Amino acid sequence: MPGLGDATRGRILFGGDYNPEQWPEESWPEDVRLMKDAGVNSVTLGVFSWAKLEPRPGAREFGWLDRLMDLMHENGVGVVLATPTSSPPPWMGRLHPETLPVAEDGRIEWWGGRQHFAHSSAVYRRYAAAITEDLAARYGGHPALTMWHINNEYCTYDWGDESAAAFRRWLQDRYGTLDALNTAWGTAFWSQGYGDWYEILPPRLPHYMRNPTQVLDFKRFTSDALLECYLAERDIVRRHTPHLPVTTNFMPMWVGQDAWRWAQEEDVVSVDIYPDPRDPLGAQQGALIQDMTRSQARGPWMLMEQAAGPVNWRGVNHPKPRGLNRLWSLQAVARGADAVCYFQWRQSRQGAEKFHSGMVSHAGEQGRTFQEVKQLGAELAAISSEVTDSHTPNDIAVLHDWHAWWGGAQDGRLSSEVDYPQVVRAWHRGLWEAHLATDFAHPEHDLSAYRLVVVPQLYLLTDAAIDNLLAYVRGGGTLVCGFLTGVADEDDRVRPGGMDARLRELFGLGTLHEWWPLDVGETIEVDGFQGHLWSEELEADGADEVTPYKGGELDGLPAVLRKGRAWYVSTLPEPDALRHLLARIGADAGVRPVLDALPDGVEAVRRGELLFVLNHGSDPVTVQVPGVHRDLLTGDTVTDAISLGRYGVAVLKT
Repeated sequence: MPGLGDATRGRILFGGDYNPEQWPEESWPEDVRLMKDAGVNSVTLGVFSWAKLEPRPGAREFGWLDRLMDLMHENGVGVVLATPTSSPPPWMGRLHPETLPVAEDGRIEWWGGRQHFAHSSAVYRRYAAAITEDLAARYGGHPALTMWHINNEYCTYDWGDESAAAFRRWLQDRYGTLDALNTAWGTAFWSQGYGDWYEILPPRLPHYMRNPTQVLDFKRFTSDALLECYLAERDIVRRHTPHLPVTTNFMPMWVGQDAWRWAQEEDVVSVDIYPDPRDPLGAQQGALIQDMTRSQARGPWMLMEQAAGPVNWRGVNHPKPRGLNRLWSLQAVARGADAVCYFQWRQSRQGAEKFHSGMVSHAGEQGRTFQEVKQLGAELAAISSEVTDSHTPNDIAVLHDWHAWWGGAQDGRLSSEVDYPQVVRAWHRGLWEAHLATDFAHPEHDLSAYRLVVVPQLYLLTDAAIDNLLAYVRGGGTLVCGFLTGVADEDDRVRPGGMDARLRELFGLGTLHEWWPLDVGETIEVDGFQGHLWSEELEADGADEVTPYKGGELDGLPAVLRKGRAWYVSTLPEPDALRHLLARIGADAGVRPVLDALPDGVEAVRRGELLFVLNHGSDPVTVQVPGVHRDLLTGDTVTDAISLGRYGVAVLKT
């Protein structure tokens, strides 16, 4: 199958969403001039163009797109052509209201925004297939076309009647019989037993709390239903252009998609990343998503969207300070991106996103944003041949699973303060601040290549996943797990003892008496550090090392246990403590930072033969880099040390 390399062709793709239908055609030559000035070599066309391409049912208005495709080719700009199916035209909702999604309380979600499609609607799918078929037939042979982009940010939930029918079919495939479903869902509780498939609905808004396994399965179904939509369009374009790669863009750790499964169906894994410029850990948030996306891709990936300046959907939308866009873009390249793209090329003058930045801002070509984009374009061109297609595996894997997230996010959980993404981020932060490079993996993946496996939290674990973790430790690997791991099976059935017995034996943990969640702002003393968010009343049984709680109800009971190479941490240590713990465990497992003695806020990442050194701070720093290197960004020779200014970056080659 084709891959990202078939689109990059030895270059880093640089550009973004281009929405020329928002502008007079007379402005297009000016856009092209600025694109060439900025080093843009790729644009995405057609993402939200359905109403312009099909203004009436069955009509086709391709002339404007013909001219654009030709214009891009004439000027050496490749096109990632999108199917426009994320935003149906108003006529579809008017003529076919069954294509509109229904909220969990029965409200219809109307047109006038975007993503207003019912994923299981046969009418929607028929229209989506028709426009995709005609786009692929018309442009499949066009020399400007380099890649297909299906839909955009799949994120639609639907509790409507067609979704209900599709959900029942999905459940029949999964369980086979109503007896099996009733057992899996525990419907003996609250008189929920089903005697006919037609009694089953999506988990619409009830009088009181919903069945958690029904909710879990509905989330699984929604991910699969959206994947069906993607695959239908992917297969159409693949039939016309088997030589071109196909993608769709993930959102960062979006709760509604099992991206491990989705990534297997993509030729190119792509993602949108929008850290907050005011977040002091924005770089770490970016690194987390980059590590996860690279791991899903198992190599180079595509940064489909980022912001050149402010976004428009936060409470307060801050611009990026000078140099931050360049820094975060090169951070993505360091972590495997072979495409650095934006939403969008030119900042809109109208519509809901007119205050969302573009590569060309409202200030125009003289504005700081465009001038920085130009600099970045030139630098990406300079390093492209040295970096594209390269990949460096790591010695650490962080385990993440959407099903565990879905299972743990139920209404009746012990603490609404336990937010799975924030727990994952806290553990990744500990590794990031310890300068330990990491991949992500699914708990059933082959983990044998890793020296250290980190489990921030996996509330729900299948038997296969548990067996995989046990085999990993038996094979000589080091495992460290956070709290609320291994509590439930795949049907969200609590395992006897509150944690799987095999895991308790692995960690040297005898009895888990009670979970003790902590209030907002509450801490618990542990010998050597403070814990946050959570604690547990445990008994050790066979542990080689125990770090106890100090004071309160849990005084003297184990907070952290180690048995051999397996560790269990029953609270969330404060950031410095978690960093030190992971650094210690990593060192014992034979894992070392890329560079020693890095200053605070400085990140060092290896990609292939290159060493990226990134200063995420606002003060100048000097970084020790033993040996002689050439900085590909400046051409300078670097011997043993390099000075980096505010948000400075060096790309070093030995």
